[in-house]
Amino acid sequence: MAVKIGENIDLGDFPLLLAPMEDVSDPPFRFVCKQNGVDMMYTEFISSEGLIRDAAKSRQKLDIFTYERPIGIQIFGSDIESMRQSAEICTAAQPDLIDINYGCPVKNVACRGAGASLLQDIDKMVAMTKAVVDATSLPVTVKTRLGWDDSTKNVYEVAERLQDIGIKALSIHGRTRAQMYKGHADWTLIRDIKRNPRIQIPIFGNGDVDSIEKAVAWRREYEVDGIMIGRASIGYPWIFREIKHFFNTGERLAGPSIAERVEVCKTHLSKSIEWKGDKTGIFEMRRHYANYFKGIPNFKEYRTQLVSLQRYEEIMDVLHEIQDKFAEEVFAY
Repeated sequence: MAVKIGENIDLGDFPLLLAPMEDVSDPPFRFVCKQNGVDMMYTEFISSEGLIRDAAKSRQKLDIFTYERPIGIQIFGSDIESMRQSAEICTAAQPDLIDINYGCPVKNVACRGAGASLLQDIDKMVAMTKAVVDATSLPVTVKTRLGWDDSTKNVYEVAERLQDIGIKALSIHGRTRAQMYKGHADWTLIRDIKRNPRIQIPIFGNGDVDSIEKAVAWRREYEVDGIMIGRASIGYPWIFREIKHFFNTGERLAGPSIAERVEVCKTHLSKSIEWKGDKTGIFEMRRHYANYFKGIPNFKEYRTQLVSLQRYEEIMDVLHEIQDKFAEEVFAY
């Protein structure tokens, strides 16, 4: 049965979602993930205060493109009125949905009363979510965690109360805020929510899915409506293609060749420059090279070149050299 968010967003039988990641899931990165079969994506999370102040960085994150659809704009904040106003600003940018971040664990977000901090004040979370739902005609979804810490895993209550005020889907990262990104994600509570007869909205699981094996096993074991993948897609957008191929055929696709890694890296670089301009586009691409060529022996020399060069043509020369040198070899990622 197809998974739907609201009336109009049909994600197919078992969607794979790209998690919103700060400084990662920008339009260039989203482009290469979309090419590899991701079903739905989100912007990087955007500060509601930044949107209201008309901050350039926040406004730029509203950029979405037709080929990315369906796509959600994700917002976060600690003030209910600011979140309401930012929902109106986001609606004008015409995404397919608005997502609220109640999961970010980092200090400069959570310690300012935003992100995962709202897990300590469910009443405020509910009021904030209702303000956003009431401010837009778009479907509103939420991403959160199991709770603030091991003694306050309250996402079961969160799921019921947020559904009651009108959210259309819930993505749950299987860690508490206290865990940050350490330890292992626990999806058992996600399954409990999915089994709750009161819950009628799609429930997406997130956390630690980094292989075909996990995607297949956890789809069956935890009964979620879809899987959200974050860190495992950095430098490896092929993960979406490989998981979907296995779901559809039961067969394992060969991993990307060196030529394919180089080609996608070049596309990512070109899109980065196209969106951000030469200087910023080249600079911000530097964080991705090591991930694209993970597993290649003695790559340090090439990485050093890639992160120091400042001209597109010189970077392309190095990428072609990598392709020529390793063309015949296959490396495990």
